[in-house]
Amino acid sequence: MRWLDSFSGNQKSKIQNPKWIRVVAIVATFAFGGAVAQAQQPNKVIRIGFLGGASLANLSVRIKAFMQGLRELGYIEGKNIVIEYRWAEGKLDRLPALAAELVSLKVDVIVTAGGTSTRAAKEATSTIPIVMFQDNDPVGNGFVASLARPGGNITGLATLAPELSGKRMELLKEVVPRLSRVAVFGTSNNPGNAQSLKETELAANAFKVKLQYLDVLDAKDIKTAFRAASKGRAEAILVLVSNALNLHRTEVVELAAKNRLPATYPFSEFVEVGGLMSYGVNFVDLFRRAATYVDKILKGRTPADLPVEQPMKFEFIVNLKAAKQIGLTIPPNVLVRATRVIR
Repeated sequence: MRWLDSFSGNQKSKIQNPKWIRVVAIVATFAFGGAVAQAQQPNKVIRIGFLGGASLANLSVRIKAFMQGLRELGYIEGKNIVIEYRWAEGKLDRLPALAAELVSLKVDVIVTAGGTSTRAAKEATSTIPIVMFQDNDPVGNGFVASLARPGGNITGLATLAPELSGKRMELLKEVVPRLSRVAVFGTSNNPGNAQSLKETELAANAFKVKLQYLDVLDAKDIKTAFRAASKGRAEAILVLVSNALNLHRTEVVELAAKNRLPATYPFSEFVEVGGLMSYGVNFVDLFRRAATYVDKILKGRTPADLPVEQPMKFEFIVNLKAAKQIGLTIPPNVLVRATRVIR
């Protein structure tokens, strides 16, 4: 054993002691075994459940913003996170089953893309953390006890959608000064629909505008609603936040143009497919900010103690091409307030 030659006589005798050799061997075995186990122990891959009432194509821009937010925080899909997408494709009655699927997969957190999705997730689990991308009234909808102290397994972002409906009515009146009749398209089973309609009615009363509410529960109701609006002599359309209408926004926009009706929408996506104008929350910003909630929860924070945040960015978008198509001139004092103009 040549390696012993470098030791002194006392050191040699100690090392050659059988009892000491056994101790060294045991320690070495544990040390080596621990190193191997550590080397073989894979990093935990985080599973995020995504529950949406619409489709990926419908929310692609917002999803990209969410993924960008995650990347900025060090979460890379396929590397240290896996996202389990579940889309209802507009068939909202599928949401409870899809939520149950995510729970059965034991995801670490569920993110929801709207009030209907949040309700389905809430009914499916009281333990898995839920992050709302958006909700028009989290307290009124029973998702949280208060914005400051949610108190349960749900937190995230609010949109103030009901309050913004009144602002859309105001802008519509400015664009069409002689406006007297407006058809309001909504979806009665959409969380927050009643509050949004109430705010719209308050604004309409102030401007002496008569409203005709038309319920759009799914795609087949869209043409029926436009026929009813025409019969009711509507001079413009105001669209409330609605999964059904957003999912079929191209059809809504085309029918509004065909009927030469000025229309205002809650989401920028309507304007980007040819709608006249939209005013509301910057949803891309909300989805990006939702990533910070996921990060905090994965690092040990509980939804009960994470305050629900309100919007920071709003956008007013005007499509001059759409205005020209129906022979409408947007007043300069309205146009100057737009955050984006499509020419």
